[in-house]
Amino acid sequence: MRNVRSGLIVGVCLVLGATLTHATAEATTEVIVREGKTQPVFSYADAVRETVYVETPVDSDADGRKDRVAAYVTRPKETRQGLKVASIVEASPYFGGLVDAPYHPVDVTDVPRLSPWSPPSGPWPGVDYARTNYDNYFVSRGYAVLSVSGLGTGESDGCPSVVGTDEKLAVKSVIEWLTGRADAFSADGTQVGAEWSTKNVAMAGGAYNASLALAVAGTGVAGLKTVVATGSVSSWYEYYRANGGVVAPGGYGGEDADLHAKVVLTRKNPGVCAQAVHRIEDEMNRVSGDYNAFWHERNFVKDVPRFKASVFQVGSVGDWNVKPKQFAELWKALERNDVPRRLWLARTPHVDILHARRQVWTDAVHQWFDHWLYGVRNGALGEPKVQVETEPTVWQGYRNWPDPAARPVTFRFGAGDSQPQPGKLAQRPAGFGHRQEFVDAPGRTADELVADTGNADPNRLVYLTGPLPKDLRLSGVPEVTLRASVAGPSPYLAALLVDYGTDTRPAGFGPTEESWCFGDSIPGNSGCRAIYRYTTAQTPYQVVSRGWLDARNRHSASVTEPLSPDRTYTLRWDLQPQEYRFKAGHRLGVVLVSTDRDFTLRYPAGTRISAQLGFSEITLPLAG
Repeated sequence: MRNVRSGLIVGVCLVLGATLTHATAEATTEVIVREGKTQPVFSYADAVRETVYVETPVDSDADGRKDRVAAYVTRPKETRQGLKVASIVEASPYFGGLVDAPYHPVDVTDVPRLSPWSPPSGPWPGVDYARTNYDNYFVSRGYAVLSVSGLGTGESDGCPSVVGTDEKLAVKSVIEWLTGRADAFSADGTQVGAEWSTKNVAMAGGAYNASLALAVAGTGVAGLKTVVATGSVSSWYEYYRANGGVVAPGGYGGEDADLHAKVVLTRKNPGVCAQAVHRIEDEMNRVSGDYNAFWHERNFVKDVPRFKASVFQVGSVGDWNVKPKQFAELWKALERNDVPRRLWLARTPHVDILHARRQVWTDAVHQWFDHWLYGVRNGALGEPKVQVETEPTVWQGYRNWPDPAARPVTFRFGAGDSQPQPGKLAQRPAGFGHRQEFVDAPGRTADELVADTGNADPNRLVYLTGPLPKDLRLSGVPEVTLRASVAGPSPYLAALLVDYGTDTRPAGFGPTEESWCFGDSIPGNSGCRAIYRYTTAQTPYQVVSRGWLDARNRHSASVTEPLSPDRTYTLRWDLQPQEYRFKAGHRLGVVLVSTDRDFTLRYPAGTRISAQLGFSEITLPLAG
């Protein structure tokens, strides 16, 4: 990925308002570029540190005054003597910490319910502009780094909205301040300018912070040159919903959009946001799970045609918090709109990419920022455009994702040889037209229902291929079609794609006793962290992907339609995108359940699903 040509910039050139030169390290009144990258010639310890309050065009707390958001700025001290630098902005709701808020019930007796909530009380928790992943490394190389508290959090005014329009416009104002088109003030009310800014800005961050960056890019704001988004939420519907169903991020059953707004409500006088938070409770519609105007507002994939910024995206097929569909839909939209882009696709759970590729990531993001913010010609756009972690810590370059060589292959669900279950996955299945049934058991986990394929189980159906004659590579989005009736209280259906075959697989991803520091060795550097590594274990199977459907939304995620227990429906839904290699000798399996306990709502037990063989199938994009 990194292809830096040394000696590319010679002499002195004025690039986008910043002077770049091959001057010696002692001449620290200019940004220094040597061998295709900016050099650490500025003192991070002596940097200017200030908090400014940027005025926004919104009044989200309805107090009659425009909201202001707090931005903590770290910039080289030489900016006081006329040095102009580019800026890296990380906007986040987390600088004020988190407060407690009750999760909603996951078990449903009649309709999904909300837990009662009232605004937090007690002393203001304060704010901590903790070290980002970028400040000590990039400030020393001639950048300003800004940590921005989102609306209703930390020292900012307003109310959090899970990256609603007001939150997006508020953070956009910070970019506009850096480009001379918005006002900011110090704590005493004195107006503060950003004369030190080159007006070239990047936004960076992970998860929610990356979602804010994508939202701002979708406004087309001038001056935002690039976004570095790791584990980004590109559509909040896909975070808390799936195909009409209420589906939590893995491990956080009972969380929903309103809960996120509640736990980051750390501003002073949080009670002023009670009405705004209750509005989120109503508009997110936890009862139906339908896609509506609330979720459309928070779908940033639709805004990609307005992007003026390039995007360096990091996703993971092993992340069941920010699920793989988030990176895949965004990547597809970036390609469709010819946005300059790069993708790293990891296998890690929901953790920072620094833990997976420490120095490689540092070098890559440095190269990316230098190119887009200082105009350094350093090969940042060279091939490969995509890098994929094919096995833990093993990365391979591709020209695109999904792999253009992958082709759809359809396997139909059929009867087994000696008994109905386990059934067969085959292109010409046995028992065509026959029916097989299972009964929902919300108390059982997916692992319980997946593990034993040798015996029939009343609470699931399982279909297997024979041993694979050679390796098969899955690259893209699996899709299930189920011809079935659904009779009972639960409207949910879930399909799990499973690799059956004993193998050494990742069993975890956690910290070791080693540590690593992002950036340079600086006295007092608190940017060091534990090194994370994979652990492995011999396991007989692995759930490769999964997908969910509320059968009442069989025609559209936006429309709930009643189900008739006596009627057979054709039900289609997607599983999460995946990049995975099935080894020769293993078996491909599909397990059908109703409740997926770790993700979906749990209705009373007893829903009966009757599937019709031959008409039911899974289509997999396979290479090899």
